[in-house]
Amino acid sequence: MQQTLASLPWLDALQKTLAPWPAAWPATVLLALIAVAWLANFITKRILLRGLAQIIDRLSGPEHDSRLAMRAVARLANVVPSVVIAAGLSLIPQMPLELVTVLKGACHMWTVATLALAISHAFDVFNAFYERRPDARNKPIKGYLQVAKIVVFVLAGLSIVATLAGVKLLHVLTGLGAATAVLMLIFQDTILSLVASVQISGDGRVRIGDWIEMPSQNADGDVIDIALHTVTVQNWDKTITTIPTKKLVTDSFKNWRGMEESGGRRIKRSLYLDQHSVRFLDDALRPRIYQFALLDDYLAGKREELTQWNTQMAQQHPEPVNARRLTNLGTFRAYVERYLRSHPGIHQDMTLLVRQLAPTEHGLPLEIYCFTATTAWAEYEAIQSDIFDHLLAILPEFGLRVFQQSSDAMFMHEREKRGEE
Repeated sequence: MQQTLASLPWLDALQKTLAPWPAAWPATVLLALIAVAWLANFITKRILLRGLAQIIDRLSGPEHDSRLAMRAVARLANVVPSVVIAAGLSLIPQMPLELVTVLKGACHMWTVATLALAISHAFDVFNAFYERRPDARNKPIKGYLQVAKIVVFVLAGLSIVATLAGVKLLHVLTGLGAATAVLMLIFQDTILSLVASVQISGDGRVRIGDWIEMPSQNADGDVIDIALHTVTVQNWDKTITTIPTKKLVTDSFKNWRGMEESGGRRIKRSLYLDQHSVRFLDDALRPRIYQFALLDDYLAGKREELTQWNTQMAQQHPEPVNARRLTNLGTFRAYVERYLRSHPGIHQDMTLLVRQLAPTEHGLPLEIYCFTATTAWAEYEAIQSDIFDHLLAILPEFGLRVFQQSSDAMFMHEREKRGEE
């Protein structure tokens, strides 16, 4: 190659002109090589890359960002100057062979590292395009791509080591066979995370957008990212929690996706009633109860049932204590069930119960168990609050009271009314 350059007349004349200064000609060639490398870099980035970006813009349309795809290409363009310098080092006269070898090795290392980074950016671009698919949230591939990145960087590192040691990459890979056990120990967490990622992706137990609850990791919110080593959750208070991927396989957690897909969200709350307010319907309470239109069918059916029972019982035991009568609690329970059956915010095709639970020191629990017709949080809370607002307000019409632990507030109020200190 040097003979080819020397055969050019103007270069030969320049070399003879600089002959009195021995270091001038090698320095001139070195500067020319640096200039060519800079020019190649300038043409690649300022002309070729800009033209390529415009072409991608026109092909992808306004809804896609071409800058994402250009990141990998821009990183790859950094290889051009190192390739030019590596190819031109042999053209520099009087350059020591050892120095040429070192500089070529440095250029090789730069090229390998740049290629590895470019491939890594290409994986990111591929993942970004993949996540635009409608089914991407069900089958995330970010974990697999991260494993591929690790493989690429490991190979790049081994190639650099082989260059520094002056041996072939194949020999380095062969020598790693004896260090397999050590490598497995070093990459233990990565291997476990990879297995967990495969399980999560395979059975779909966690997807991006799922609401999961994992108290052991202080996580309660939406999954916003599934990576190789971690699953990122944005909690409802807008904090971010990262969960090791393997924890989703070894530990228990709650996924609310089933609730969202069912179209209904459960209401399970109790009204605690004062048991002293439970009684039979008397002449004072009965006229008020009979005004509720929702209870017309219930009261009609109960009147017929009780009349038959009491008629038969009166023949054997005419005492009033043996007769069956309606209670305000049972009538209220029937009213609540019919009220929920007619409520537009309640899912009528799902379980709906109004039941008594075991009495406690806090009163008699009357549990409402049903599902709303929406899973949206705000709408769910509004429907639930609307139902219990109504039930608490209508309780006195049935002669019932809510149980509430007493405090001295009532006595202080009475004292103030009497003007006592």
